[in-house]
Parts: sequence; C-alpha cells; structure tokens
Amino acid sequence: MNTGTVQPVLSIRTATPVDVPLIHQFILELAEYERLTHAVVARECDLQAQLFGEHPAAEVLIGEVDGEPAGFALFFHTFSTFLGKRGLYLEDLYVRPTFRGLGLGRHLMTTLARLAVQRDCGRFEWSVLDWNQPAIDFYRQLGAVGMDDWTVQRLEGPALAALAARAEL
Repeated sequence: MNTGTVQPVLSIRTATPVDVPLIHQFILELAEYERLTHAVVARECDLQAQLFGEHPAAEVLIGEVDGEPAGFALFFHTFSTFLGKRGLYLEDLYVRPTFRGLGLGRHLMTTLARLAVQRDCGRFEWSVLDWNQPAIDFYRQLGAVGMDDWTVQRLEGPALAALAARAEL
C-alpha cells in the first residue's frame, strides 16, 4: 500500500476463476466484520460452480489499491414487475480495513451504478445491517434511500425443505 503523499491507484476489475480463493477470503473477512462467521458454509468449490459455472448466479468485481486486492463487490440481477425491468442487487460490498478511507468503496459503488445504467436496470439495491452505521452513512452520502416500509423475509434450511416438500407438482 502506498503510504506517501502520492495518491494510491484505485482500480476495479472483473473477477475470473483464479480469483475464487480471494473471493472466499473476502467473504470470510466480511463475515467476521459482520459478526456472522458462524453463517458461512460456502466453500471455494461452491463459489467456482456458482460464479463461473455453466449458468453463473452472480458476478464479482475486485477492487485493488496499487495493484493489491483490497475489496470486492458481489452482485446479481433481479427483476421488478412494477418497473418491467431488471435490477442490480449488491449482495456483498467489502473493503479491507487497511484500505478504507481511500475511496475504493465509492469507486466500486459508482462502477456498479454505471453497470446498472448500461444494462438498463430500473434500480440498484442492497441490504445493510441496521447496526452498521458507518455503512448506512456511506450509502446516504451516495444518495441511497432506506426502504423502511419493507422487511426482508427468508426461508432456509429445514423451513425451506419443509415448504418445498409441500409443493404439489
């Protein structure tokens, strides 16, 4: 990392299959920051299959500072029936602590916004933990608006399996 008065060089690149171990490490670091390490069950082979397999489920951008991997953004497309357009959903945004404050997070977000516009997306959305005030403040500075009238609902594990078992084909 550049520690002098010279501005660090920030760059964003599209992840490739060789980045899977790095992506996995970023996910583990993010989970530690979010106090959710117990929830991470994804393995590198899962990421390889889901990100770079026959039908990729998501895309990843790698952010670098002076050529050193410093953060990532994992995103995928959604669809809005109300807008009649797809959207871009940011699943994870993470910048390593030693690289925070250099503008890499903003650079990742503006790159994603540009992608959303280029792909004719009607919206760009993400979730943030309610206790993560630094992230909330950052998103507000970007012009994001909280969706206070909406709550996230989730089925996983046994509850997901139980509901699926009730499906009539």
